[in-house]
Amino acid sequence: MFDAYLRPPLDRLLSRVARPLVACGISANMVTIAGGVVGGFACVATAFGFYHIAIALLALNRICDGLDGAVARLTLPSDFGGFLDIVTDFLFYSLLPFSFALSRPEDSLAAAFLIVSFVGTGTSFLAFAIVAAKRGISTEVRGTKSFFYLGGLVEGTETIAILGLILLFPEWFGVIAVIFGLLCWLTTIYRISSAWQVFGKGY
Repeated sequence: MFDAYLRPPLDRLLSRVARPLVACGISANMVTIAGGVVGGFACVATAFGFYHIAIALLALNRICDGLDGAVARLTLPSDFGGFLDIVTDFLFYSLLPFSFALSRPEDSLAAAFLIVSFVGTGTSFLAFAIVAAKRGISTEVRGTKSFFYLGGLVEGTETIAILGLILLFPEWFGVIAVIFGLLCWLTTIYRISSAWQVFGKGY
């Protein structure tokens, strides 16, 4: 929901940070992989109950997630880079709630619901992007991407904020996960409706 408003200033800031990395020969894929490794450590920290460490690693993971795109725009964006970025993002979004289930077994059902909700937003997001690419539909409202970025009530900014919130207040994980999961399903319904309107109403 807020990505369209935050992307322009963030992209300008990240471009300044990315220039020294490009000068050092660091590629976008290297940044993506580094971010994925950091995200993995964040999940391990969460599983063992080291939530404050996980918050710091979450922040670093998200910085890498923004920087890889900035580096790509200053060099040569690649289809594999876009693919790698999507895969690492969705793995992280699924693994962190799973890590909570390991850390707090009493919240396993809420964690499972949140993961399924992420599957809904992720599949509707990617399915729309695939068909949009087939039809030559593009947008840069949320920055230059390797694919069509369809927004919704829940996007990257909201997801990061919620993940940070549950790490700050792990005892409220169950409540927060259920509420956010419901918002994810509203986003999925919105994207299905958007696909119906954009791609035609044939059966």
